[in-house]
Formats: sequence, C-alpha cells, structure tokens
Amino acid sequence: MTMPAVPNPADAGSGAVVAAPFPEAPVVPISPWGQGQPQVGDRVFRRLAQASGALMVALIAAIGGFLLLRAIPALERNRENFFTYGGAWVTTDTSAMHFGMLDLLQVTILVALFALFLAMPVALGVALFITQYAPRPLAGPLAYAVDLLAAVPSIIYGVWGLQVLAPRLRPIASWLNHALGWCFLFAGGNTPATGGGTVFTGGLVLAVMILPITTAVTREVFVQTPIDQIEAALALGATRWEVVRTTVLPFGKSGYVSGAMLGLGRALGETMALLIILRGARAAFGWSLFDGGSTFATKIAGAASDLDDPYRAGAYIAAGLVLFVLTFLVDALARGAVAGIGRRRSGR
Repeated sequence: MTMPAVPNPADAGSGAVVAAPFPEAPVVPISPWGQGQPQVGDRVFRRLAQASGALMVALIAAIGGFLLLRAIPALERNRENFFTYGGAWVTTDTSAMHFGMLDLLQVTILVALFALFLAMPVALGVALFITQYAPRPLAGPLAYAVDLLAAVPSIIYGVWGLQVLAPRLRPIASWLNHALGWCFLFAGGNTPATGGGTVFTGGLVLAVMILPITTAVTREVFVQTPIDQIEAALALGATRWEVVRTTVLPFGKSGYVSGAMLGLGRALGETMALLIILRGARAAFGWSLFDGGSTFATKIAGAASDLDDPYRAGAYIAAGLVLFVLTFLVDALARGAVAGIGRRRSGR
C-alpha cells in the first residue's frame, strides 16, 4: 500500500512531491489480567472436560466391579460351567445351584440381530425419503412422527405385540415354517399357529422399537452432506438416485453404521416388551425364530422375587455382568467401525 504524495515545501518551484507518512496509531496498553483470562478459562474448561471423562470411566469401572463382586459368591456355588451350561435355571438350593448363560446369550443375540436385520433397511429408506425426496412441508411432520415412536413405553409395545401383532402374524409364520422349514431359522418344534410368544414376534416388535433411533441418527448425518457435492452431481446430469448413491450414501455411511449399532445396543437390553412376549412361549429355544426363550434382561426381570437372597441374586447378577460386557463390546466395535470408515473416507 503506497502512501499519498503531497508537494514538498522546499521544492515549491520544481513541482516535486514527496510521500507523507501515515500518522502513527495510538498505543493502547493491554492489561495483563485481560491477557490471562482466556488462558485461565481454557485451563479450567480442559480440567473440567478431563474430570468428566475420568468420572464416566470410573462409573463404568465401578458398575463392572460391583457386578463382579456380587456374582462371585453365586458362581462359587454353581455346580455347572456358567459359560457352557444352557439347561434349566435352578437356584432354589443355594448350596448347589445350576445356572448358565449359554441359552440366554443365544436368545439375546438372535432376537437382537433379527430386529436389526428388519430395522436397518427401513431406517435407511425413511432417512433417504425424508432428506432427499420428501417435500419440505411433508419432511418435518414425517420426521416428528418417526421420532414419536421412541416415546411409546416398552410395555405398550409388548402388549401390542402379543395381543394385536401376533395373531396377524400367525398365517405368515405358518407359511414361512412350511416353505422354509429346511432352514434352521424357520424350523423348530414350536408350531407358529399355536401362539405368538416367539422370537419371531419379539424381533418384529423390537425392530419397531429401535427404528426411531436408527432413523434419527442416519437422517441427521444425511442432512449434513455438503450441498456443493450434491449440486455438482446434479450439474453433471446425475439423477436423484445417482446423487444419493454417489454423494449422500458415501458421506453418511458412518452415521448409518452408528445408528444401527445404537439400535443394536437398545435391542440387547430391551426388557419389558420381550418379557411380555417371550414368557408365554411354549417351546424352549432351539435356534428357530418360532421358538421361545429368555434374554439376559427378561431373565433378570422375571425373577424379581428371587433377588431377596444374596446367592440367588448373585446368579442373576452374573447374567447381568455378561450383558454389561456384551453391550460394551458392541459399542466398542461400533466406534471402531465408524473410525475405520472415517479413515477410508479421508484416504489415510
């Protein structure tokens, strides 16, 4: 930037000009206290954030330690291998108890994965429709309607599933049993027409219950797709589906996986709805969707009368410890999957 030129009084006759200097800006003293305030605030905020993170880790460790300490006395009196026994749960004689986690683990995993298998495509379709296809006046109310599904109490879902949904599912279940009975998932000794207290009904109800959280997380990530990428694809002549396939889905893949894993965590710990549906099952679990059984959560909730004895309660606390570890592993795997998608996206 050049300074303005002004005539030089000494060279008035020659017409020479010189550059006039700018006036110096006044020096404003800065208070040392004012300089230190942001640094002090940053340090305080950093310490508070670190303390909050440490507190959460300590709480999780305390919960795990409490469960372990309360479960050890019951495990010492268990006459079976807790990890491989899947027979009847017998804790009446606290001096010689028989209990194990195998059946509970199998039912919990099957019903949760079946619900996730049903909910993930629907959640993806709803999220894409709301963010990419629906008109603005329709997108907002539709998103609110999906979110409201999360506000329905789980006990209402259980009653609805057993009394309303199950009778209507019996023809479909019977057809699947006869047409796909060669597959172990659709075979089994519990005839679908005899009752609705099956993993099949429970998985469908659970899919409806985890749909809001999976859809909400996926929708919020899809909305964040850079608008310049969408406009560039449209300018190149891409159709709406090509825009979704080339820009929205790659950008929102991590959010979709995160929403699915959050839904899986909800499915693993669901209690009341599955307790109402599965407690009326007429056949033991045998890896069929038309069998019954108990998950970790329903087994604990259904044995509230046994929790007055420390040893009988310890047996169910041991089951709760396995569920605690299982959900922790699912969350860890979800974070690892999301981090891996992020690294691939950034090209690292």
